[in-house]
Amino acid sequence: MAVIESILASADRKVTGEALQQVLADLINLGMLAKQAHWNLTGPRFRSLHVQLDELADLARQHADQVAERAVTVGFNPDGRAATVADQSTLPGLEHGDVEEGAAVEIVIDALFVLIRTLRQAVTDTATSDPISQDLLIGVTAAVEQQHWLFRAQR
Repeated sequence: MAVIESILASADRKVTGEALQQVLADLINLGMLAKQAHWNLTGPRFRSLHVQLDELADLARQHADQVAERAVTVGFNPDGRAATVADQSTLPGLEHGDVEEGAAVEIVIDALFVLIRTLRQAVTDTATSDPISQDLLIGVTAAVEQQHWLFRAQR
């Protein structure tokens, strides 16, 4: 009996894998951006925003792991190497040095907005190719949209 590598047809695996890979690169980058801002944050609201950034980094890491594991499950090798993330992520960057709290909030809001667009495209792309991956991506989208709202409330 032949070993089945994936329940998905080759074309569906490609579409699904590529969608998951783009989301993975952006989630990994979001986690790094949140930690960079967390470490270098300044301002009177330091404590609450410092904690919020840490929570965002944890959320990004958790969802990145789920997305990567889903990719492997459908027969696509995820790539979370630093060079790949730097090349593929569509999120805005963060300069080195102190990050004033207002600037940190705006950078995170912008990054989350870009990620939401990527996630919503991935949800559309996987609608036919793999509804199970689409379901995972819908859940990630809901969590990221909630973070977007929470950071917008910091304005």
